[in-house]
Formats: sequence, C-alpha cells, structure tokens
Amino acid sequence: MKLIIKIAWRNLFRHKAKSLVIGGILFVGALLMTVGNGVTSGMDRGLEKTIVESFTGDIVIIPEKQESDNVFLSMMGKSIEPLNNYKEIKAALENNSEIAGMLPVGKNAAMALNDKEGNPGFAFLLGVNWQEFNKFFPDNFKYLEGKEIRENDRAVLVPTKMREDFNSFSGIWLTAEGDSVHTANLSEDAKKNINSLIYEDYAIFMGMNDKNSTADIKLPVRGIVKYKALNHILGHFIIMDIESYRECLGYFSAQDIVEVADDKKAVLESENLDDMFASEDMFVKSGSTETNSLSAGDLKIDTEQRTLSSSADLDNGTFNMVLVMLKDHSNLDKKTAEINKILKDKGLSARAVTWKKAMGVMGSMAALIKSALFIFVMMLFVVAIIIIVNTLSMAALERTTEIGMMRAVGARKGFISKMFFAETAALSAVFGGAGIVAGAITVKILAAFNFTSDNDMVQLFFGGDTFHPLLTGTDFVLALIQLTLVTLIAVIYPLRVARSITPLDAISRD
Repeated sequence: MKLIIKIAWRNLFRHKAKSLVIGGILFVGALLMTVGNGVTSGMDRGLEKTIVESFTGDIVIIPEKQESDNVFLSMMGKSIEPLNNYKEIKAALENNSEIAGMLPVGKNAAMALNDKEGNPGFAFLLGVNWQEFNKFFPDNFKYLEGKEIRENDRAVLVPTKMREDFNSFSGIWLTAEGDSVHTANLSEDAKKNINSLIYEDYAIFMGMNDKNSTADIKLPVRGIVKYKALNHILGHFIIMDIESYRECLGYFSAQDIVEVADDKKAVLESENLDDMFASEDMFVKSGSTETNSLSAGDLKIDTEQRTLSSSADLDNGTFNMVLVMLKDHSNLDKKTAEINKILKDKGLSARAVTWKKAMGVMGSMAALIKSALFIFVMMLFVVAIIIIVNTLSMAALERTTEIGMMRAVGARKGFISKMFFAETAALSAVFGGAGIVAGAITVKILAAFNFTSDNDMVQLFFGGDTFHPLLTGTDFVLALIQLTLVTLIAVIYPLRVARSITPLDAISRD
C-alpha cells in the first residue's frame, strides 16, 4: 500500500496540468455543494423560527374528521371542522414533558362586508384568547398603529396586508379606533386615491361555514399590525377575540355553556321524555319573541359588549384547532406520532399533524427549495464527472508506455487499478476537502453580513427577514458522501482503460 501511494503521489506531480484541472473541478463542485447545503439549512431553520414561533407552533391538533391536513392555507377558504373538546385534549396532554404550551384557536373564512355599498371581500379569521395568545406568541408582530389588545377586549387586529386587500375591494382604508390617520403608512394605491379615500375604524364580517349558521358581526379595529417576516403570507389572517369569532361562525361560545343544576340534570337524564316538556317555562308567548337579525347597515358596535365577561371560561365553547409548542423542535414526526397515540387511546376524536403539513405548500417550501438546489448541485457534479472521466481516460492513454512497462515487469491489473484509484482519491481528498472548507468559510462570511429584505419571496428564500445560512453536522456528512460518490463514479471508466493496457500496447506505441 505504501508503494501504491508513493507511485500515485509521484504521478500526480508528473502530470501537474491534468491534476490541477481535475482538482479545480472537484474544488468548485465541493464549494458550491457546501454553500448550497448551508443556504438550505439556514432557510429551513429560519422558516421554522418565523412560522413556528410566530404563527403555528410545532404541532397542530385538528378534528379527526377534518379531511385535509392543510388547515391554514386551504384553497378557496374551505371550512375547517369544529373542535368541541379542547378541555379534554388539554387534560390528556398537560403532563407530557415534551410540550411547552398549548393554544386553542378558531380559524375559518369570512366575508368582509362593506356598509358603504362597496364590494365585499374575503378574509381568514383567527379567533384567540388574547391573554393566552400573547403568552404563546410574545413577539410575533409589531404594532404600527393603535394599541395592544386588552385581556377581555372584543375587537380585531388587522395586518397591513389585509388592510391593503380591504382597500382594494371596498375603497375603505381601515384605521385603529381612537388613532389618527397615518399617511406615511398608506399603500401606493391608497396614496393615488387619497382625496376620495374613506377611513373607517371598524370592520364587519360574516362567517362562512358548510352549515350556513353564521352571523354578521361589527367590531372595532384595535390596532394595525405587521408580522416581522412573511407579512404578505401570514398577514391574510385578521385576528379577533374568540367569543366574537364564535358568534360570527355560529359556534357555541363560552357564555352559551352553563352549569346545569342537579334537579335539571335528573330531568335531562330521565328515560321519560315527557318530563322534559312538563314545565310551562319551556314555551314562550308569540308576542314576546325577539329577533336579532340585522342588516349590515343596521349593525352597531354596542359599547357595553366591547369587553368579555371575566367569569366566562374561554376554554369552553368551540375551537377549530390546538397549536402545540414543544420544548425541543427536533424529531417532529416522532413526537407527533406520540401525541396521536395519546389522542387515539383517549378516544378524543382528534389528530395531530406537523406545522409543515398544516401550512400546506408553504410548509414544504424549504424542502422544495432544498431539493431544487440539491438537483442543481448534482447536475454540476454530473458535468464534473464527465470532465473528470474524460481527463483521467486521456491521462491513462497517454501513459500507455509507462503502464505497459509496469505490466511487463510483473504488475497485475489489480495493482494498476489501485494506483489509479489512489491518484483520484488523493485529488478528491485534497481539492474536494479544500472546497468543503472554503464553502464553510463562505457560509460564515455570508451569515456575518446579515442581509435583510422586506420582500416576501426573498424572505421565503432567506427563511425570514434576515439571510442567515448555517452548516450542521449533517450538512458536512452529506458533503463528504457526495464527494465520495463523485470520486467513485468518475474513476470507474478510467480504471477500465488503464487495466486494458498490455505490454504489447507499450511496444506498439513506441
């Protein structure tokens, strides 16, 4: 083996030009491969931080009968099934050591109405318990106008993206209640029509679900917010208090659920159905019947209803999903399976999915871009392999005399194969290894620049508002595996050429 390495090393220096060509190709390929791995790993980590820690949590628990896992960005605003047993789910999972917190939310589509005779629009609603929401996502967006939501407030927060959309279909520019108009925050379209622009500090929504048991609701705009990253994607969701959301969607609210006295429970549990209708209180005179049906123009913001009852347990009532934040964001599939087992064993009619599945294509974006970059790098390596194969084959033919003489003095084909393989492996180790090191340094330099962008498409590539590539141990292992594969594939044909040279070929060539 020492003799083979010595001869291989000597041959590399005897054929410096070809060695440098092959080495240069390996260096550039390894450099691009390492930088590509660093970019995609940084993007994956950045998307996780941006979306998981600002919007979805690690795992999303949804009703078992919900058909699609894509519950956040479902096409055409398809309704999400209601979830009515959050308290049981919470009790089943609260002792799980992997879970850092849980947040039940309502999420569905609604029509954004216009009482100024303009066109209606479309919006996603996110119903939350303000106090729990602020604890779960303490730093997910910043307030541009207005003020933060109070604990028992009945109001909405409107992201800047949704405000621009609302202005596009209705011609109304939403402002925060009690705040002045901030002309600096106007969109380009609003600035063009500033003289005819209508300003309103409230919004009207009509819930949409498969059963059509919804209502119109008019709420004050408490604040205008902007997500720190991916605002044009996450900003499609108008955030409102959970009780107003339930009212809008026609769901059971916390105030609808009351404790039943023991004597009433006995009646409800009775096998004699006549007992349930024995009381005159069950009937109401027709003259005392009232209706709550109002047109959009008649809706008023009742000042007495701007705050929720502090005695109501908001965990009661209907939600659509439960967001779960883990202490450790790794091994999501395994932890999701564990939660699913608990839910199934308890018979809770719910299932857990990872945040990537819950976000649909958005959740798979990192994997898609990573796959695209991987394919691009591998195409470069295919070209590199072809060039290396051609160069090594030509080198073998040019050394016909040398190899033929070695065969004549007793060198076997196996020795020739080992010599050629050692030469290629040495080039791969030196130049390819240098390319990996240079790639790691390049990734560090790129991360140090802290490139930022407000463009959502660029932020998707960045994985957030800041470009921060990084290399993990897995990335280094992957780079070494790729480099090894290139070396093994590139040397196959040149080995066959070198092994086929005989002493007679050397004599004939001379």
